[in-house]
Amino acid sequence: MAQATFKGNPITLVGTEVKVGDQAPDFKISKSLVEDASLSDYAGKVKLISVVPSLDTGVCDAQTRRFNEEAAKLGDNVVILTISVDLPFAQSRWCGAAGVDKVVTLSDYKNRSFGKAYGVLIEEFQLLMRSIFVIDAEGKVQYVEYLGEMTEHPNYEAAIEAVKKLV
Repeated sequence: MAQATFKGNPITLVGTEVKVGDQAPDFKISKSLVEDASLSDYAGKVKLISVVPSLDTGVCDAQTRRFNEEAAKLGDNVVILTISVDLPFAQSRWCGAAGVDKVVTLSDYKNRSFGKAYGVLIEEFQLLMRSIFVIDAEGKVQYVEYLGEMTEHPNYEAAIEAVKKLV
């Protein structure tokens, strides 16, 4: 995996790098403090997974708002999942305050299974590295963007185009 940085300083990513063409790894993640979710819950839909370190930061906020805007245009066969290690009630609070209602927020706070399965767990911070994954309705990875610098924006247009090719 390429070297990742936070404000130019090297960080260590833990887990397995996912590549285009791979079967998307499943994971167990929190929808709320008492309800879990997994990739299989979204079977049959095209999935855009937007990974952010924390919704309460500028780039993560902008990334999630951007994909929320796009979600309405992509149709019912697409689901956009935003995954962070923020606690589920913090995610709900942020979504309510931001007016974000089209993306599904999920939390990897319990055991970081998503972060490890997708190679985005930052060892030093126990946060998730900003990244984008597009998975087709059959569960194959069709687009991957691992950002090299944690504070940079992803390529929104390329991710949306990857989704549009699948619907």
